[in-house]
Amino acid sequence: MEYVFDNNGIKITATYSDEEINTVFIPLLGRLSKLHSQKGRRVIVMLAAPPGAGKSTLSSFLEHLSSNVIPDKKVQAIGMDGFHRYQEYLTSHTADVGGKQVLMVDIKGAPVTFDIEKLKDKLCEIASGKNCGWPVYNRLLHNPVEDAVFVDADIVILEGNYLLLDEDGWRDISDYADYTILIKAEPQMLKDRLIKRKISTGSPTDRAVEFVESSDMANVRLCLDRTKHADLELDLSEMGEYSIVSGSMN
Repeated sequence: MEYVFDNNGIKITATYSDEEINTVFIPLLGRLSKLHSQKGRRVIVMLAAPPGAGKSTLSSFLEHLSSNVIPDKKVQAIGMDGFHRYQEYLTSHTADVGGKQVLMVDIKGAPVTFDIEKLKDKLCEIASGKNCGWPVYNRLLHNPVEDAVFVDADIVILEGNYLLLDEDGWRDISDYADYTILIKAEPQMLKDRLIKRKISTGSPTDRAVEFVESSDMANVRLCLDRTKHADLELDLSEMGEYSIVSGSMN
């Protein structure tokens, strides 16, 4: 199935196989529907993955697919990118990288460049069942847009790189989750995908390669090496297909 996703003005076309849909996605949505019925309240799902693993597109596709698979439940996909610190902050504050102080804007996307306390406050709101606004990152403005979407679903799928990060400050984020999903992939494949994505936004090839090697890949390695186990773990193949590594959807 071909799925077209508009990610902040960037058109992304993804293709999901019948095998993925029938063996992974439909059973997953069934599991989440059952979980919602059991708990009798809003369910929060956290989908964590390294950069380039297709988490934003996949979470949006699950929302799209849910209207046919579990039509009695409202599923909504949201992201943690809206909790980037503002550009003004990033250009005026530094962080320690290998014993050297660097401007945060130069490592934008690293865990330290997110406002984790603000994220926790919003998670507390939606976990309580409150319908509320949620920020979205705007790539054209290079800043978050507050309350850009309204969260009011039965099942909320939150995607992000560091939702299962096993480091101080982030370790307890998953306490807000009722169900967790982790995507794993080979680093070289992710690098190739990230470079291609950077070029597609208009970046010259040499600059795209430099940015991915100096910034994105550090975050890829962090996600792959320092992430906690999840209820469901998926593998992204070289062909771009998802399959179950471990976990149950019963």
